[in-house]
Amino acid sequence: MADGQCADFTGGVWYTDMNPTLKKIWNLAAWLLVAAVVVLAILLAGVRVVGITPYAVLSGSMEPVYPVGSMIYVKAAQPQEVEVGDPITFYLDEGLVATHRVIEVNREEQYFRTKGDANNAEDGSPVLYANLIGKPMFCVPQLGNLSHWISQPPGTYIAICCALCLLVLMFLPDVLDAADAADKKAAEKREKSE
Repeated sequence: MADGQCADFTGGVWYTDMNPTLKKIWNLAAWLLVAAVVVLAILLAGVRVVGITPYAVLSGSMEPVYPVGSMIYVKAAQPQEVEVGDPITFYLDEGLVATHRVIEVNREEQYFRTKGDANNAEDGSPVLYANLIGKPMFCVPQLGNLSHWISQPPGTYIAICCALCLLVLMFLPDVLDAADAADKKAAEKREKSE
């Protein structure tokens, strides 16, 4: 193919004739995208392997420590490990989880009194020891928003499409190089047989 011509879809000329510096940039960008996806996957799900559970922050009761839309990472804790001033994550009722700061520990009756940092009053009911999930270890701003968006359509579909596109981008250069090599071999065989 002469310089300046467009590549056809089968020849792979757009990649194989690409400047070596551009190839390096292409490969670096693809690997950086893969690394970002891996880090995101670890932050969203992989931390569970080491006993840490991520939760999206949906209310502003603990701002500015845990802003709305952030993701907190909670490690299981025993009630005996909790002291006044510690933030804890606990079940309010079936399926509803909250993170507030402990303002009182009653070891005899086995409950905590809690209050959100941004709230004016303490929580209405005590947190029983049995409802304790754990203590937040760290927080990643805005990751809770992303997690929430990915977990529901259309975010789920867009995330799946992006992952598939990333896979194509990762393997397309190798496929095109292999196709180009096969075309060159075929051309050499034709020249030899003529």
